[in-house]
Amino acid sequence: MKSADALLSAAREAAKAAHCPYSNFRVGAAVLCADGSVVDGCNVENASYGLSICAERVALTSALAQGKRPTSLAVSCIDASDETDDQADTAALRMPCGACRQVMLELLPSDAAIHIDGVGSRNLSALIPQGFRLS
Repeated sequence: MKSADALLSAAREAAKAAHCPYSNFRVGAAVLCADGSVVDGCNVENASYGLSICAERVALTSALAQGKRPTSLAVSCIDASDETDDQADTAALRMPCGACRQVMLELLPSDAAIHIDGVGSRNLSALIPQGFRLS
């Protein structure tokens, strides 16, 4: 199994491929799959903002498209600033958005480890408690 550091390193590398001409905020994600492979993704922005897609969703859907079963995820926002007096604000810039958390809930085990660069690791269930599910 890959370590959190190895997954975070893959996420940082993936962020370098981001297409983000509007925000200039590069994000990368790396998904560890049940077979031990790692699938990565980066954010891809669009002039029609609603068509943009986050790195976490790119990585997760890419893994599924390859027939893999995602088990954990790392995300890195390599352009997030460390220059703030409020540590909570610094962490907020690095956290997955609500849409990504919902997709993670659908595609990862509920106890999946989510490694957030500069913040630490959380269980998915802590990131989206009582998340929406269809029965």
